[in-house]
Amino acid sequence: MSLKRAFDPVVDANTRLLILGSLPGDASLKAAQYYAHPQNAFWRLVGGVIGRDLSALPYPDRLEALRAAGVGLWDVIASAHRPGSLDAAIRNAEGADLNRLVETLPALRAVAFNGGTAARLGRRWLAPRPQVELIDLPSSSPAYTRPLSEKAAVWSALGAIIRPC
Repeated sequence: MSLKRAFDPVVDANTRLLILGSLPGDASLKAAQYYAHPQNAFWRLVGGVIGRDLSALPYPDRLEALRAAGVGLWDVIASAHRPGSLDAAIRNAEGADLNRLVETLPALRAVAFNGGTAARLGRRWLAPRPQVELIDLPSSSPAYTRPLSEKAAVWSALGAIIRPC
């Protein structure tokens, strides 16, 4: 079983919303891009939140659009053993240093967890911060078969967080 590692965080001092996944899947690791699996709805969902069609953009431009909107990305797991891409197969997970990262984000208003595994682990590993709201999102993964319209309805609430105060 191979050891898989998370990517570096995509954040800056203006990050108001940090979206945390669990650990990149095989398609993402191969492409060296967050949410690279073609059936993963992440880019459509977050694009709806920021009001841009991110799916049509090259990957570096997607990341820049997120940063410009005050949205950051990372994962709750720094490394783990996992055959394939399913979260249920994760073993020996080492947590990412979420607390250290959050301390470097002065504008942070909320942390959103993309899926149940990210929420369960992230809530356990992230120290409580009264000024930072924690939000559980339905997974953007194709393995979580809830209709896209239902996922989008929940994700759309993130728009209020990224609007400047």
